[in-house]
Amino acid sequence: MKTASTFFISLAAALLIAQAPSSYHIAHTYTVGGEGSWDYVVPDPPNHRLFIARQDRVMVIDEDTGALLGEVAGINGAHGTALAGSSGHGFATAGNDQAVIMFDAKTFKNLKQIPAAEDADAIIYDVPSDRVFTFNGDAHSSTVIDSNGNLVTNIPLGGKPEYGASAGDGKVYANLTDTSEIVEIDSKAAKVTRRWSTAACKQPVSMALDSTHHRLFSGCRSGVMAISDYQAGRIVATLPIGKGVDGAGYDPASGNVFASNADGSLTVIHQDSPEKYRVAQTVETPQGSRNMGIDPTNHRVYVASAKFGPTPAGGRRGPVIAGSFAILVVEQ
Repeated sequence: MKTASTFFISLAAALLIAQAPSSYHIAHTYTVGGEGSWDYVVPDPPNHRLFIARQDRVMVIDEDTGALLGEVAGINGAHGTALAGSSGHGFATAGNDQAVIMFDAKTFKNLKQIPAAEDADAIIYDVPSDRVFTFNGDAHSSTVIDSNGNLVTNIPLGGKPEYGASAGDGKVYANLTDTSEIVEIDSKAAKVTRRWSTAACKQPVSMALDSTHHRLFSGCRSGVMAISDYQAGRIVATLPIGKGVDGAGYDPASGNVFASNADGSLTVIHQDSPEKYRVAQTVETPQGSRNMGIDPTNHRVYVASAKFGPTPAGGRRGPVIAGSFAILVVEQ
């Protein structure tokens, strides 16, 4: 026979279990296949699509099934993709050509090539200015293009940019990996207005943004994530993540921040408050799975992955095994 105290202890335990968030796990694996390496994974939430840079093209797949919907072909050195909803145009960086390819976001047809700068890599769309901003690593600059494909200007950044984010308030932010800084760009004036150090976070590469609490999340190759108050231009916290980070994302509904790392981990950091954070979970992923995108409408994290052949002498890793490229769907 249960005593009253035993009953209440059991009830409390049951309530705690019911309230505890479920762990993130790989729920689905979409075997996409296709030749070549990859780079940024860019979700298109309104249309439930993923745009994935694949060396000489951008693959477009269905978020819910993994089915190939089409490809943007003819991209020499594909890295990033940005979608300008106002014009129906997409933009993809062609790093080897120091250019940006504008394409039709419905048919994926190439429409125009726009000059950028050396090592055109990541690219984002900023709604307030109705412009896209590339981040040109070796050129230490950002190329600004309007949503109809007209070149506006090139902005010197004073360092080597990696990924960036739009705050939606007329400001764009970018990580500078060689100087370990963040720069703020006025998107309409097209000029740098501020910069600050990421301090203990060295070589910041990936970036995500929380516009409600004015926080930036910079994933750094030194194995930490730096959280900035971007209104004040200061670091509020740093937390450990995996090695070889290249992707980051933020889910406003759960308050979780993600970092995808080449060492075979997806770090989940929970935002207890805008000033307080903790590592909540580390999800095991295949080695080399360092690129990701998050869809905040379905709360899924999409991680790019593949199998690799033998590592050549003096190399970092072997070639991608043909047909092994996949997207891992991580969810609670």
